[in-house]
Amino acid sequence: MYNVFKQFLHWLLTFIYKVEVKGLEHYHQAGKRVLIVANHTSFLDPLLLGVFLPDDITFAINTHIAQSWWLKPFLGLSKVFSMDPTHPLSLKELIRYLQQDTKVVIFPEGRITVTGSLMKIYDGTGMVADKSGAVVLPVRINGAQYTHFSKLRNIVRLRWFPKITIEILEPTTIHAASELRGKSRRKFSGHVLADIMTDMMFSTSHYQQTLFSALLEARTIHGGNYTVAEDLARKPLSYDDLVTRSVLLGSVLEKISSPGENIGVFLPNATSTLCVVFSLQLISRVPAMLNYSTGSAGMLAACHIAQVTTVLTSRRFIDLGKLQDDADALSQQVKLVYLEDLAQTISSLAKVTAFLKSKTACYWYKHDQCSPDSAAVVLFTSGSEGAPKGVVLSHANILANHKQVSSRIHFNAQDIVLNFLPMFHSFGFSIGSLLPVLNGMTTFFYPSPLHFAVIPEIAYEINATILFGTNTFFAAYGKKAHAYDFYSVRYAVAGAEKLQDSTRAQWSDKFGIRILEGYGATETSPVAAVNTPMDYKAGSVGRLMPAMHYQLEPVEGIEDAGRLHLAGPNIMQGYLLADNPGKLVPPTSIFGAGWYDTGDIVHVDDDGFVSIRGRSKRFAKVSGEMVSLGVVEQLASNAWPDAQHAAISLPDAKKGEQVILLTTQKNATPKQLSESAVGVSAISLPRKIISVERLPVLATGKINYPEVTKLAEKSVLV
Repeated sequence: MYNVFKQFLHWLLTFIYKVEVKGLEHYHQAGKRVLIVANHTSFLDPLLLGVFLPDDITFAINTHIAQSWWLKPFLGLSKVFSMDPTHPLSLKELIRYLQQDTKVVIFPEGRITVTGSLMKIYDGTGMVADKSGAVVLPVRINGAQYTHFSKLRNIVRLRWFPKITIEILEPTTIHAASELRGKSRRKFSGHVLADIMTDMMFSTSHYQQTLFSALLEARTIHGGNYTVAEDLARKPLSYDDLVTRSVLLGSVLEKISSPGENIGVFLPNATSTLCVVFSLQLISRVPAMLNYSTGSAGMLAACHIAQVTTVLTSRRFIDLGKLQDDADALSQQVKLVYLEDLAQTISSLAKVTAFLKSKTACYWYKHDQCSPDSAAVVLFTSGSEGAPKGVVLSHANILANHKQVSSRIHFNAQDIVLNFLPMFHSFGFSIGSLLPVLNGMTTFFYPSPLHFAVIPEIAYEINATILFGTNTFFAAYGKKAHAYDFYSVRYAVAGAEKLQDSTRAQWSDKFGIRILEGYGATETSPVAAVNTPMDYKAGSVGRLMPAMHYQLEPVEGIEDAGRLHLAGPNIMQGYLLADNPGKLVPPTSIFGAGWYDTGDIVHVDDDGFVSIRGRSKRFAKVSGEMVSLGVVEQLASNAWPDAQHAAISLPDAKKGEQVILLTTQKNATPKQLSESAVGVSAISLPRKIISVERLPVLATGKINYPEVTKLAEKSVLV
């Protein structure tokens, strides 16, 4: 009778939810003593695992939950081990039970998710796996969170019959070192289990697809009427609007370009730019995002590197931005195509056709028309340390990075991202723009990050919940903002430059917000590491993303740190360089092909937190000793927290190199700095301090060190 009822439920659930089970071979590989760990998405989870996993398995369920009326009818289908995951005796009993060579299912989160992402992972489950010697079998349940049996009502769009997938991953084990005892051993085991669960969430995510496929997938999940973007024009853009405009604009651009061609994009942060980007994705063209803050010379150099012959722009943008001279210079070398002119060529019939095609895009769009590993965008490095390069990111690079971030930080359809970072910058393009769009959030585009008094008001007005920025911008907003302007902000994530202690303290004291510092580069799509609410260590840039590997190259004169090399699914396809335009140069380092040499000197602690010591180019060798210019800047920030600082090195006939500090602090002297830097060796202090009105910065807010060096050279000569 039991088997008949189980077969009936198997048929019923398969019929209703089209349940698909993947990786059963891993289940059979696991052996007899197995701890099955699964994410907890809904009230359906125990039933799904009980019906679709083979054998007679046991469920370790919280005693309180086991008494729930909704669960009691199904507990008869399997053995139940009632336990309290926080109680040591319950855990010991479970360990002994597992040692009898049985298979036990446990939900390490201890509760159904109320965010859509992983909740806190209890250390006790990791300890059970360690002490029992059981094989750990990770199982990902996906799709049940969209049913009415989840706890995500009013957070995501629930549906009656979403497809549910149960994916079983390769078995693994948790073995703590023998010298670990007590709480430290428990903490270690829990840490390992949390990483297993996080890696599971990433590895089972769907990132091997194109950006336009991901857009259609997001529309299916969140609904065509969902508002996905808005800008200062205050005309909300829904998924349906975005797909329709992409289809319409793509039909026009297809006639003036060739498949695979790099098309320059000379446009501001706006919903129209988002439509341009996705229209190019639809027709297999590659947007090359031009950094207009570099002027016509910088844009022409970028066009040369990426072999761009056609550039899309807007007359209104050029007029408002006072960029006519740059546009004129650009038009001498490439063809400028204005969106206003394209709009004039679109007929009413074309609009109706685009509307109809957008509704049926899931059927006619060829999801395999280009490889996920083909180029999706060309971005250009800022040139803060030298000549800019073209960085080619694939569809899979960008989407993998999104899934890496989402496996560590939870966000949902209630979130509103205020994106003031320019789309020609990787942070603004991939994280500020595409991450919200492809994950059901709403992004509000603001054209410039430099409006320090306006941006806090915008955040207050739109109820922004997520901000991405740099230390420079966060410090400026913190000074100008009212204490209540950021009342709705859940996450403020800083990257691109070091987050100063003064900025962190300012936001904590004034707004009650803990800024999460991260680290990355254009070449890493861009996030390589980030602090999270669950994994946070002040002064670090967090832990590396799932599926990323690192190696530290020893650096002479520096102990307990090394030059960071990275590999992983978010590492770029390669560079486009000025000496060989249009030719892709894949990443490689001393550790082999596919590895990216970041050029950063970092320390990685026992818990995996990365601390940046500085750029390899940003160390000075003074009298044979390595001096970090980043440390010099931090000392200056400690002494004068309200000023900006930049340290550089210049040649010195006697000591090899000398450190020069430029600061916006008036009348700053080396004596004042040395008095505040108690216990710091004299060699770590700048030889000369130069006060300036302002420091040159790039459009991303980072210090423009080549220009700082020029200022220093002039001052030293004087």
